[in-house]
Amino acid sequence: MREQPELEPIAPSPGRQTRFFDAVERLGNRLPNLTGLFAAALLLCLVLSALLSPLSFPYRHPLTGEPLVVHDMLRPRALLDLLAAMPVNFVGFPPLGVTVVVTVAIGVADRSGFVEALLRRMLSVVPARGVTVAVATVGVAAHLASDAAYVVLMPTAAAIFHRAGRHPVAGIACAFAGLAGGFSASFTPSIIDPVLQSFTQNAARIMDRHYEVNVLCNYGLSAAGTLAVIAVCTLVTERVVEPRLRRMLPVTEAPAPPSLAAPAAERRGFRLACASVLALLVLLAVLSLPAHGLLRAPDGSLSSARAPLMRAIVAILALFFFVPGLVHGLATGRFRTAGDVVSAAESAVAVLVPFLVFAFVAGQFLWVFAQSQLGTLLALSGADALRRMGMPAGISVLGLIGFSCALDALITSASSKWSLLAPVFVPMLMAVHISPELTQAAFRVSSTVNVATPLFAFYPLIMLYCRQYSPQTGTGTLCASMLPYTIGLTLALAGMLYGFWWLGIPMGPGASYRYGAGAG
Repeated sequence: MREQPELEPIAPSPGRQTRFFDAVERLGNRLPNLTGLFAAALLLCLVLSALLSPLSFPYRHPLTGEPLVVHDMLRPRALLDLLAAMPVNFVGFPPLGVTVVVTVAIGVADRSGFVEALLRRMLSVVPARGVTVAVATVGVAAHLASDAAYVVLMPTAAAIFHRAGRHPVAGIACAFAGLAGGFSASFTPSIIDPVLQSFTQNAARIMDRHYEVNVLCNYGLSAAGTLAVIAVCTLVTERVVEPRLRRMLPVTEAPAPPSLAAPAAERRGFRLACASVLALLVLLAVLSLPAHGLLRAPDGSLSSARAPLMRAIVAILALFFFVPGLVHGLATGRFRTAGDVVSAAESAVAVLVPFLVFAFVAGQFLWVFAQSQLGTLLALSGADALRRMGMPAGISVLGLIGFSCALDALITSASSKWSLLAPVFVPMLMAVHISPELTQAAFRVSSTVNVATPLFAFYPLIMLYCRQYSPQTGTGTLCASMLPYTIGLTLALAGMLYGFWWLGIPMGPGASYRYGAGAG
């Protein structure tokens, strides 16, 4: 291992950047948590519906053609309807089923050791000259493993950088940027696709009750975005972040690096798990490639909303975690009984308790928002304002990206944020002929802010890993180190979105850029 060069100590007095990020952190900490935020939004909807119900508006409902009215949701009858609908609103919360199903499968894969073995194996073959590219690539791929990726990937990336004579915190920053900052980019379909699609489709049906959004409507753009994310993470790490860290943040601790080698039983288990993945891929091909394959729609399409492949995409994703996880666990002895597998699934679902509470409150908010017709009013009035300003579609989409990025500094959960924004922005932009698929794609760009906000849920964990090598690492230090990634990734992914749009390259199956007449 090459000797680490002597680095200058970090200045003891906080600079303007640190004070700014501290202020952001204090502001964010004063906000209620997400469940409280949606509870406040629910109360606000109830009050606004009562205040606006006596008023008349110069709009007609896009579905019925009748004059638009706001329904008073504080009327006794409306409140009784809300109470009666509460269980259905909770169970029908769009991402609830998707999240639980895939979380169970990921929990089995994680507790079996397959996720950890996969990430370590991917990083164990990294050539010295390709360390940065490899870590960024694995970071992009690792978000499929959900939260488990943070626990395995960050310390492993730091150890690999340290072994190569590089700054270990730069390795953590690169992996973090690829994993969380490039969350909208993916080599394969991921859990975020059906989660966002469910919100987008429900919001689109405010304007068009029969509108269908393909679950992979952004996949073409997402897959191409992986190249942009890897390139930006590599360039920013080597040209901006690591040189600064070498000047400002000395490495004073060198914990024993995690071993990338695996016992014989784990190697065998990993081989069998990979063989099971290959078997699933072969089965998927057999069922989908023939002209009249079982996973095709009656018209032979694989990508239409009626195709069983699209309708079963969540279960298919879950199988690609559950099966190799089960095989790995049985082969390594981590799973000895059916109870061990059930316990792994239960431990994963236990983590979802805060999400279940959030889903209950958010489900009531979405129901009241829809029943009161406040969403339709906001959409039509917002669209009318856009028409009066004569804003081109490109500027409107850019405004959504900017607004979503600003909001991401305080609300870092993509599903929570989109559940709030989709009912407003999707129908509003449909009214000015911007498709729901394009609106969703623009929203996905904002994930780049996650890595630069101290309110991101994994910031304390990331700082813990950084402090193992550099105890001086603070919140401002990490925010300042991650900000260049946010800037670079935002510009790259937004540029790619506009490039696809202007060149007419399809975003994904069943997706168009325009809604209504002349859509395409």
